Amino acid sequence: MSRSYKGDVSVEDCWAALQSDSDSFLIDVRTSAEWNFVGFPLVPETGHDAVFAEWQIYPSMAVDSAFAERVGGAIRAAGGSPSSRLYFLCRSGARSMSSAAAMTAAGFSECFNILDGFEGPPNPEGHRGLVAGWKAAGLPWRQK
Repeated sequence: MSRSYKGDVSVEDCWAALQSDSDSFLIDVRTSAEWNFVGFPLVPETGHDAVFAEWQIYPSMAVDSAFAERVGGAIRAAGGSPSSRLYFLCRSGARSMSSAAAMTAAGFSECFNILDGFEGPPNPEGHRGLVAGWKAAGLPWRQK
């Protein structure tokens, strides 16, 4: 399968990179409603703050046409550059692929999709956050 971004990584590999690479960034592309009601990831104290930028704007769910410009600006403002390693996170890994591709097209060469996202797939009972993803891996997160 051909991708238009650098690659896919596990949540564990993303966490390790955020801990060890001072030029890496976590970009959460879920909606404001998801951040407020489902929770949000925390990043290692040694790294950059997470960037929160909706790929699709809630509640219309229209793709944000200024996404790449806003995220690029946030990365540069935090001391990053087009060669910084960018890790994109959504609920289960679909919006993060699209946002990684968009940032690659905008000139950022090290864009990665985080497999299984924040909540991962549902379990047999239909509940997310238990099978795979950031929460299921036991990585730090918080709920408002």
